[in-house]
Amino acid sequence: MKQKFGFISACLLLAVGAVWVLGRWWAADATVEVAVAQVGPIDAFVDVQAKTRLPQTWLVTMPYPAHLEPITLAEGDPVKKGQLVAQVTPRDLELLLEEAQAAVDRIEAAITENAYTEVEKTILQQAQQYVQAMDTTVSMARERVRAGQTRFDYAEKTLNRLRQLAKSQAVSEDQLDRANLEYVEASVGLAQDRLVLSAVESLAAATNLLPTMVRRYIEGKTYRDAVLQKERAQALAHLRKVQQDVERGRMQSPFDGVVLRRFDTGGRFLPAGQPLLELGQLEQMEVEAEVLTLEAAQIRPGAEVEIYGASIGPKPVRGYVHRIYPAGFTKLSSLGIEQQMVLVIVRFAEGQLPRLLQRGLGVAYRVRVKIFTERKSSALQIPRSALVRAADGAWQVFRVEQGRLRRQLVELGLSNDQSVEVLQGLSDGDTVVLSPEPGLEEGLRVRPNLP
Repeated sequence: MKQKFGFISACLLLAVGAVWVLGRWWAADATVEVAVAQVGPIDAFVDVQAKTRLPQTWLVTMPYPAHLEPITLAEGDPVKKGQLVAQVTPRDLELLLEEAQAAVDRIEAAITENAYTEVEKTILQQAQQYVQAMDTTVSMARERVRAGQTRFDYAEKTLNRLRQLAKSQAVSEDQLDRANLEYVEASVGLAQDRLVLSAVESLAAATNLLPTMVRRYIEGKTYRDAVLQKERAQALAHLRKVQQDVERGRMQSPFDGVVLRRFDTGGRFLPAGQPLLELGQLEQMEVEAEVLTLEAAQIRPGAEVEIYGASIGPKPVRGYVHRIYPAGFTKLSSLGIEQQMVLVIVRFAEGQLPRLLQRGLGVAYRVRVKIFTERKSSALQIPRSALVRAADGAWQVFRVEQGRLRRQLVELGLSNDQSVEVLQGLSDGDTVVLSPEPGLEEGLRVRPNLP
């Protein structure tokens, strides 16, 4: 039994040895894809999806509530600077202008009429003359009262004297009656003179007010002129506003460009602010790219850019970084991960855009941009797929040396989607394994295959 068990153990050992020998023999014949480290130019760049845009567009809107004429322009139609692109119904504008002008004319006519004071001045002169005449009449009436008072006093004295003489029969009864009659007549005449004087004085007092009234009326016209001047200024302001509305009602293109969008066809009453047309200049087209803030920190204005994609055509075009927005924003990726992004604006290099416009490139078209962050004309580089992580997280490669694999730690420099610069660890001409499989180990024999 012991001999039999020893025989079986020996067979097993032979089998294991045979398997090991076969494995070593198979490993020696294992073929791996390799690449050669070589010196050449390398670029570091950020490659992202982007879209075309215009830095500025002109939105034509309704300036105020009005009836709009039908809009004949459509998307894609070219427009010239100063060309009429939309218009409020002309007759409505004419009526508004005529009404405002009529209000100004009416107030100006009232100002002219109010400024004419020749009639009032003539009336003032006549009133002053009438006052002088009334003053003379009053003086004459007062003299007449004094004369009447003298006659009354004389008649009264005469009557009293004759009454004394009549007691002694010195005068006749007829003389006494005549003296009494003269007394009564003098009394009545004095009363009439006083009444006339009172009436004349009252009339003179009223007459004296006439010049003052006329002067006040003239002064009132001066105050009225100030009011009319204010009304004229208000009417002129309204006229200017209507004239401005007339100009705004004739909506013109501010530049040579193209109709990007037509929001309304017109031919009806529209409210203020209603969008009508969006105009733009395709010659100012640029590219807007959303870049991760970590990558954007490496980008500088003026950096060279390669713009490519189906919208550009088979041959990429050149561009440059025009602006990097100072503020970023949060955006969800396709996997639902929040990412901090920032807008980078790229402009086409001189002479590149006209060809693309002829090809049919439009606004908001999808493109891709390759933004170069750094360049070296001479650097040792290998394909990026040759890199693997070491246990401590460092970068390493599998170098092929005399048909066997050797692990090699490397220090990296610039990198892009295809290549990576090797600062330390490799030399020009070294062979490295591309996309190493997990089962590869140091010391294995391999047969390298250059693709």
